[in-house]
Amino acid sequence: MRGLGAGWSERLLRAAESRLPALTRLKSAEALPITLDRRRIYVLPTRFGIAFGVLLAAMTLGALNYNNNPALILCFLLLSVANTGLLSGYLALRGLRLIEASAIPVHAGQPLQLRLRFDGVEARARRGLRLRRGDIVEGFSLDARGAADVLLAIPTERRGRLPLGRIEVSMRRPLGMFVAWSWLHPQREALVYPALERDAPPLPEGLGDGTPTRRRGPDETVHSLRDYRGGDPLRSIAWKRSAQQGRTLVREFESPAGQAVTLDWSQLAALPVERRIQRLARWASEAQRQGRRSELRLPGLRLGPDSGPAHLHACLRALALLPHEETAG
Repeated sequence: MRGLGAGWSERLLRAAESRLPALTRLKSAEALPITLDRRRIYVLPTRFGIAFGVLLAAMTLGALNYNNNPALILCFLLLSVANTGLLSGYLALRGLRLIEASAIPVHAGQPLQLRLRFDGVEARARRGLRLRRGDIVEGFSLDARGAADVLLAIPTERRGRLPLGRIEVSMRRPLGMFVAWSWLHPQREALVYPALERDAPPLPEGLGDGTPTRRRGPDETVHSLRDYRGGDPLRSIAWKRSAQQGRTLVREFESPAGQAVTLDWSQLAALPVERRIQRLARWASEAQRQGRRSELRLPGLRLGPDSGPAHLHACLRALALLPHEETAG
């Protein structure tokens, strides 16, 4: 029954939007800030509100039939309470303003934390607001003269640009008889890095700029332990610690000198496009973790040699924005 009610509600919402296009601007993305005014706020009764209305109508007919003045007074009182609830929900949305939408890039497969910042054009406390994007729902409140940050954890599947899409903001308080809602469609995109290849081989020894740097290799002092990856030499496996931990661990060593590593797209021609991107993303992240300078060579683009968070972001961004296989084909 709950599923049937939800389907009926969704169909009613879609019908309202298609019949009343002047009340909302949902077809295209909007520049920030986005302010909700009276022309873009919908209000409909909930199932509880419909049941209450039917009951109130029956009570009113009975009171009129028997000429019962106290019952009529009660009906009018309940009607005024319902009208006050409707007005309160509407006023909670009117003047609500989305002023900022941002997200820190993550790798494909990880949840993207979308941060939305709201304030109010009108000094009014707003309690019990709700945001919904797809199946993700988050509640928040807003003080009379303040701002509120809301985080939505958005699942990611593919690398590249991720449009924020439409976000529903709604209000059912104070009585739950009516739902007031509107849509936000910010003109913003988030960036999703490529997924990192699992069990990638060790970093290649590149042809960088020859600038000495510290690197890890199998010929000096033990630096740390890490999980085994395909291609690691057997002599670097820490057998005793692996038995204690229940998984295969590899010793990492540190030697005093080395060259910048070169991450060359053309050297991985035997791999599919997405696999190449994932491996280069893994190598760029690994070079950053080891404190090594790296150079990324893509068709028509060279980044580095360099190191640091800004260089890693530039490399991952370039990899994320490469055409997908179906697009390239």
